[in-house]
Amino acid sequence: MPIFAVHYEYSAATVPGRDAHRPAHRTWLAGLLTSGTLLTSGPYPDGSGALLLFRSASPAELQGLLARDPFAREGLIDDVRVVEWVPVLGAFTAEATTA
Repeated sequence: MPIFAVHYEYSAATVPGRDAHRPAHRTWLAGLLTSGTLLTSGPYPDGSGALLLFRSASPAELQGLLARDPFAREGLIDDVRVVEWVPVLGAFTAEATTA
């Protein structure tokens, strides 16, 4: 199943909302991690955004999933960039996940 790199972009204006909704956002992410849909996620240290790696059958399916993120529902993400990603070496390669 394809892997997608999702880049969230945040602004300083959304800090209070993100602080308030972070527990729900992380609960949502934890459920996706448990199901295997989310591979990993985390914020950029400078506060400008976050990187999330997902497995999804299609970009359309992933877009529907991202719309359910509490941060998205609350309008706390300034921009989202979704790119299909093909890992060649390391933990997320087909060889590593089937071993």
